[in-house]
Amino acid sequence: MIRRSFLAFAALLAAFPALAQEARALTDAERDLITRINEHNSLIKTMVGRFLQIDTRGQRIEGTFFLERPGKILFRYNPPSYEQIVSVGRGFYVVDRKEKTQYAYPQDKVPLRQFLDSQIDLFKANIVAVAQSDDYFSVTLQDDTPAGVVRVALVFDTESLDMKQWTLTEPSGAELTFSLYDVEKDVAIPKSYFYIDPTFRSKSAPADT
Repeated sequence: MIRRSFLAFAALLAAFPALAQEARALTDAERDLITRINEHNSLIKTMVGRFLQIDTRGQRIEGTFFLERPGKILFRYNPPSYEQIVSVGRGFYVVDRKEKTQYAYPQDKVPLRQFLDSQIDLFKANIVAVAQSDDYFSVTLQDDTPAGVVRVALVFDTESLDMKQWTLTEPSGAELTFSLYDVEKDVAIPKSYFYIDPTFRSKSAPADT
């Protein structure tokens, strides 16, 4: 079960005005905090844990995730879903294990890629907004893609410097929020977890809703 502190954090994030802020120069304190976030998270080579995904319509789905730097991540949704999202450094694939299908997004067009580098440097990304409370710090990155503007707001604990949540905003305005909990760091992950089955049928990504 998700802890009460996690639920309080999710409510706090909803109050962040990050996407409404106009781009501005970072303060020295903000630059220092982002530098420490870069350094801390670059030292974490693997992470595993659980996630809660909430979409624009409020649908909630849970699952497990596995991350290995550089470039590898797997989100495995809990049953009855057969879907998973996987990256092996060349792109993000949405896989349906039951239908044996997959569709891909280029990795260089997904702002979250900045957090998968072996050496994280958020200053290299297009930072368009920041927001801060007593306990959390949000950095919003933006990419211009062929489909339109994509944004991702990364949220970090200001004490531990760990990432706790991110919200992806698609060109349509639809949002997808991933919140992380029960996280373990620097654990061994089987290589077979980061695998794109070449026998799965490719299909087009669904249109934004």
